[in-house]
Amino acid sequence: MRQLCVCVSVLLALATMAVARPKEGPEQKCKSGPVDLMFIIDSSRSVRPHEFESMRKFMIDIIHTLDMEANATRVGVVQYSSQVQNEFSLKTHSKLQGMVKGINEIVPLAQGTMTGLAIKYVMNHAFTAAEGDRPKVPNVAVIVTDGRPQDRVAEVAAEARDKGIEIYAVGVARADMTSLRAMASPPIEDHVFLVESFDLIYQFGLQFQDKLCAIDPCAGGKHDCEQICIPSPGAFTCGCNTGYTLNDDKKTCTMIDMCAEGKHDCEQICITSLGTFTCNCNTGYTLNDDKITCTMIDPCAEEKHDCEQICIPSPGAFTCDCSAGFKLHDDKKTCTNLCNTVEHGCEHQCISTPDSYYCICPEGQLLAEDGKGCRTCRSANIDLVLLIDGSKSVRPQNFELVKQFVNQVVDSLDVSAHGTRVGLVQYSSHVRTEFALKMYEKADNIKKAVMNVEYMEKGTMTGLALKHMMENSFSEAEGARKNIPRVGLVFTDGRSQDDITEWAKKAKEEGITMYAVGVGKAVEDELREIASEPLDKHFFYTTDFTFINQIAENLKLNVCAEESQGELEVKDPCACESLVEFQQATMSTLEQLKTKLAGMTAQLEDMENQLLSRK
Repeated sequence: MRQLCVCVSVLLALATMAVARPKEGPEQKCKSGPVDLMFIIDSSRSVRPHEFESMRKFMIDIIHTLDMEANATRVGVVQYSSQVQNEFSLKTHSKLQGMVKGINEIVPLAQGTMTGLAIKYVMNHAFTAAEGDRPKVPNVAVIVTDGRPQDRVAEVAAEARDKGIEIYAVGVARADMTSLRAMASPPIEDHVFLVESFDLIYQFGLQFQDKLCAIDPCAGGKHDCEQICIPSPGAFTCGCNTGYTLNDDKKTCTMIDMCAEGKHDCEQICITSLGTFTCNCNTGYTLNDDKITCTMIDPCAEEKHDCEQICIPSPGAFTCDCSAGFKLHDDKKTCTNLCNTVEHGCEHQCISTPDSYYCICPEGQLLAEDGKGCRTCRSANIDLVLLIDGSKSVRPQNFELVKQFVNQVVDSLDVSAHGTRVGLVQYSSHVRTEFALKMYEKADNIKKAVMNVEYMEKGTMTGLALKHMMENSFSEAEGARKNIPRVGLVFTDGRSQDDITEWAKKAKEEGITMYAVGVGKAVEDELREIASEPLDKHFFYTTDFTFINQIAENLKLNVCAEESQGELEVKDPCACESLVEFQQATMSTLEQLKTKLAGMTAQLEDMENQLLSRK
């Protein structure tokens, strides 16, 4: 029995080196006594697809060298991961072609590594009479694994050996040597094999080749293999070193380009090397600790720039920019405040913007028509409704600035029951009246209510808000008064998601003076469509929420210019229309005086002529 086991050992070891290929004359096979052979193959997720293909080829190569006659060798295959799956039993195939087909149809399970469970299955099920096991025929199991078992193997392997199963343990790459030794039959040195990769699994039986067959076609240089000659009974096949693949001529080898075959997971650059690859990154990027992905090098964060104010990173480079109110110099690095570089002529204070500048006046004064000087003017009595954008693009911190903007406008008004009234509407995907015109009679109460307004978020339905203003906000039910100018102010930071044309037009046709204030991504064409004429008095835009307080300062002039002192109809002498009326009245009086003077001159000339004629 011992001699039979040794013979089987020799058979299996050398068979792993054999590669089926056509040869001249009948195929030579190493003869041995009958044996029932079970392959137990590891198909856990750590076994990569191309490695599993090497294991599939390993089994096919072995059975090509076996004597498959009726009373000789029977073969079965079991694969395992987190579970065990019988691919075909000892009784399934009696011909080589059927076994090869069965092996080629194996689909890896790709889960865990329950090696002990697989050994127990083979012991209790595969090597039974029901599955084709023959009495008095040696049972041989070949376990091929690449990792550490996730269950106990020593006890179940010992039980299997006690039942007469001879176990060969073949470890590949990451396999645990302690586990291999615990599974294998004694002597350990004849039944445990560890190779560096699946490509080298044929080395499983090199040490037995001289004992099995006397003819070694690889000895003495009697072959034309470029790298490795693999002997088989009466023939040989060629193989390649790790990192190479055998060419179609079955003799020469070519290095495997892991990058070209897409077997890598490099994010940017793959660098091929012998049997493996490394990753690298494009210029301006650095390789992360995972050695696969890349991160852009930020020269701004590492202070490798010479920008005076703002550094904007880009892959492998950077550009400079300036803060609001400053302009980039020609050197593309330093910045200049426009108010410091031009003769602005502002009477009180010059404020820079990214591309220009404007003037402002002290609190309580208004900017003159020339946009530079300052003048005083008392506030007109109006019904003012503000429509503020509460969409999600505004963001909570900017919505607080919007509320401050509203309160800044309120500060410029003479709020009272018979003076100016203020209503507030917030809109997003729907419209909500925060407070109506009739709600508050004091500026402090309005400002407190404004600061308590809760941010809506969601969409931007500006058209719906204009419709709500027309149909509800300026109704007598909500506090709008007759013979009092009506002013609407729309504040938005983006494009409307509905049509604004119809209600913007109706508002102006109904005599409502419309102001449009836009910030950031607001669409200027929409703002102009909302605003009343002249546009330079009713349309305002800025790129940044931090500038809207300056827009509020400019709004003081225009709101004041909507003249009226309420129900008493007392004209505001500072109002534009009052100035025009005064100018027209003065011109008319001058014309009358001019005509009267011309008549008096004519009479004097007549009297002078009469006196001369008498002389």
